Order: sequence, then C-alpha cells, then structure tokens
Amino acid sequence: MQGTIARVCMVVAAAILNHPLLFPHENTTLPEQDEDLVARMREHEEMLEMEHARLEKELAQLDSELEETPSDQGFSWYFWSAVSFVIFLAIEMCRADIAEDEIRPVEDEDVISETVSIPPRMMDKNALRNFCDKCTYTSSHENWKVREFVEGFADDLLESLRSMCDREVDMEVGDFIGVGSMFESWKVCQPLMCDLLVPFTPPDPHSFLYHLWCSSSSDIPPDMQCSGTIKVTMFGEDEEACLCGSANLGEDVLCLLHNKNKVVKVNRSPDELLCSSGTHFLAKDQIMRWFQIAVTKAWAGISHKYDFEVTFRSLDAAGALKIRFRSGKVIVLNLIPVVQLEDTDAYFVSYFPSDHNSFPDPYWPLSLAVCERNLLKYLAKRLPQNSCHLHCLQVATFLHRKQLSLTGESALTSYHFKTAMVHLLLSTRTSAWGAASLERRLQDVFTFLQKSLQEKRLYHALIGNRKVPQDIRVPERFRKAEPINLFRSLVLRRKLYAATVRHFQEMLRNAPVLLEEYTPYLSNGC
Repeated sequence: MQGTIARVCMVVAAAILNHPLLFPHENTTLPEQDEDLVARMREHEEMLEMEHARLEKELAQLDSELEETPSDQGFSWYFWSAVSFVIFLAIEMCRADIAEDEIRPVEDEDVISETVSIPPRMMDKNALRNFCDKCTYTSSHENWKVREFVEGFADDLLESLRSMCDREVDMEVGDFIGVGSMFESWKVCQPLMCDLLVPFTPPDPHSFLYHLWCSSSSDIPPDMQCSGTIKVTMFGEDEEACLCGSANLGEDVLCLLHNKNKVVKVNRSPDELLCSSGTHFLAKDQIMRWFQIAVTKAWAGISHKYDFEVTFRSLDAAGALKIRFRSGKVIVLNLIPVVQLEDTDAYFVSYFPSDHNSFPDPYWPLSLAVCERNLLKYLAKRLPQNSCHLHCLQVATFLHRKQLSLTGESALTSYHFKTAMVHLLLSTRTSAWGAASLERRLQDVFTFLQKSLQEKRLYHALIGNRKVPQDIRVPERFRKAEPINLFRSLVLRRKLYAATVRHFQEMLRNAPVLLEEYTPYLSNGC
C-alpha cells in the first residue's frame, strides 16, 4: 500500500511540475498572445492527465496482483518503478529548460556580446608614433599660445565686467580657473576651445546655503545624482549662522557681523536675487541671463583695444564666446559662471559646454574638474618621463570625435574616455605608463570602456573612489559617498544604448583609417 501511495505521489508531482500555470509570471517576457505556444501547452496538459488516469488504473490492477506475489518481488517492482519515475521527471525538466532557451528574447547585452578587438593596424607603433609626434610638436606649441592669449583676454574682460557691476546689488565675480583638455595638455581636435570657470558670490549681506544629493536630509530625486541646490540667505536670517542670535553673550561682547547700532535691512525679491520664481533657490537661467548681459557690456567697454570679432555661440549658454581673427582663425571660449562649494575645489556649474542634458532649475550639477586637473598633475610627477597617458587620451578622443562626424551623436563623450583612463592610472603601477607602452595602455583604455558599456556602468573617477590620493582636495563627503554611475541614462534608454555601442564598435573598426587622416591644425587655420 505504501508503494502505491509513493507511485501516485510521483505521478502527481510530475504533473504539477509540468503544469503550464504553475509559474504564470516566471518569465515575464513570454508573449501573452502566442496562440501556438498556448495550444502546445494545453496539449501537453491533456497528455499528462491521460497518462495520470492510465497509471492510476494500472496501479489498481497491480495492487490486486501483488497480493498473491512474494514480498521480495514486490519490493523489486517498487524500486524499479520509482527509478522510472525519477528518469521521467529528469527528462521533462530538461525539456522545459530547452524550451525556455529557445524562446529567450534578445537582450540589450546581445548588442555588444561580440567582442570587438583592437585592429592590429591601429596598434602599429609607427602609426601611433607618427600621430603622437604631430600632437607633441605642433598641437602642444599651438595650445600653449592659445592658453596664453585666452588668459590675458579673460583677465581684461572680467576686470571690465567688475568695473561695471554695482557691488551692493550685483553678484561679485572672482578670478577664473582654467579646466578641461586645453589646460590639461591633451587637446588635439578642432576647434580650439578653452573652458574657464568664473566663480561668483552674492552681494552683502547675503550668502549661499548648499544642499547636496549625498546629504542625509537631501530631498533631491535619484536621477539628479551629483547635483545640489543653492539657497540664498541673509546674515542673521538663520540663527544658527551667528551665535549672537542664539545665545546671551553679554553687553561687553561685540558681534562683528551684526552691529546693534547699524542694523542692515535689505528687502529684495527673489527675482532681484536671481532665484527661481517664488523661492529663494538660485536659478541657473537667471544667472546665465545676468552673466550674458554683463559680458556684453564688458566687451563693449574694451572692444576698441582688440582687432578681432567676439560673438555669442549660443543664447542658451552664457559666456560661450567665439573669437574670430581677421586671418580666419577661430578660438572658442567658454566662460562658465560657477558657485564654489564652501572652500573646496568643487563647484556648482551653470552649464556644461559638452552636455546637452542639463538639470532643471533649481538643481545645479556639481563639477570636480579642478580636482581632476590637480590629480592629473599629481600623477604626471610620479609617472615615467615622457609617459604615454596623455597620448592615450589624445588618440582615444581624436578617434571618438572623428567617428561622431560619421555616425552622429552618441552617449559617449570625451569625458568618458578621460574617466576610464583615470581609473586605470589609479589601479596600475606607474612604471606601466612608459612611452614604449602606448599601444598596450591604449588597448587597456578601450577594453575598460567596452566592458563598462557592456555592464552599463562607468563610475565617476573621484566620487566614492577611495583610491584617490589624500593630497587631492576631494571633499570627504564625496570620498565617502556612493559611486556615481555615469552610464545610468543607458539603463532605460535602449535605443540610445544601441546607438552608443554601434558608435564605439565602428570607431574601433575605422581606427586605422581615421588615424591616417589626422592633420594638425595650423595657426592660420580655422
């Protein structure tokens, strides 16, 4: 009797495991409207039910017969019967797995499942040496002259801007800071572009109060990572800003900020403080409008001193200037209004020249470009003489820019190649970056970026990275923060991801031809 129960349980288990409605949502990618698939599953269910009924009938007959057989034969029959059902279960489970594999949908990862190797001709030492020689002896010299001119012109322009501003009403403009490829010595493609951060502070008696995405009390949305808000406050408005408003210090103690005999009362609307409508949060569009007007007036005051033309490249980007000389040469100058985060090398930027997906007001993206520039200088002092790290970046960004002209826009930017190289610099020994290792390190950069694309994950080089040396002034809150995925937008945007992968693969395939087309820009070119 016990053997009969065991056999019946085995048959029931087989039927349950093969029932099509056991796990209705196990594979959410199955097409719900596939009539052929549903029909096959119903036929399979009916077959199992018929088999179940037949086996029950046979088991009933065998029970009556076994009552007259010796016990050892009955146990032998039970054993082989159980083995048969186990084999039956194994076969059915294998068939189910094979069926699932046959109907598996194409995933995004299949787009890049085929490994794209670096073309051998691109890794030819002579071709790379020829490219690097042109960069070193032509581009570097030209870049040095451009930087010298831009720094002098920017000083003159900002001094003119300060002279026309009202210090009691307007924002106070500080000294510029050069960042980006031109000031990191790896600029190789046209146009000649210089990025200058221009810090500004509010007029007295106002100050800025910062709220970052990584703070414990932050209400910034998850898709606004690496950003923050800037609130315009007034001295004395927040009692925590000064002890004289929260403690009884006695009559003999004088507050240098708040003189009792001279109380500062400034009633300004949010619009006058360049804030978002109805709030006290600094607005990027208001700042850019103010800065564009200020730069226009400043240039009008000094234009008679220069023999070239200055125009705005874009009305949406304040300070995006195009300088055109009579010879036809063009220099692009991006004066970017920024707010310094306390006394650190981190800045809230009003816009990124190469980023078309800016955050909406009142969220300000955070830039660690100054920290990145300092990190490259720090590493350059510890790398071998004539190290290849800048040449790797020049080759990679040159190929990327050339491929963009062929396949159009993609999610990849020069900043992603720079991020990949910084990760490698921080994780490999310094002796591996000698001049003779250019082709190997270049392949490492492409392999790293290819893997990052496949995983849709490329972390920010400084935020959440404990490998960054302490000598680099990265704020501690950013060192301890969760890493920021620069490829986060590719997770949900499948079309953009596929286009980006195709761009990267085509770039590697076309690399030999693109390198041969390189011609360094000349001083009289445009």
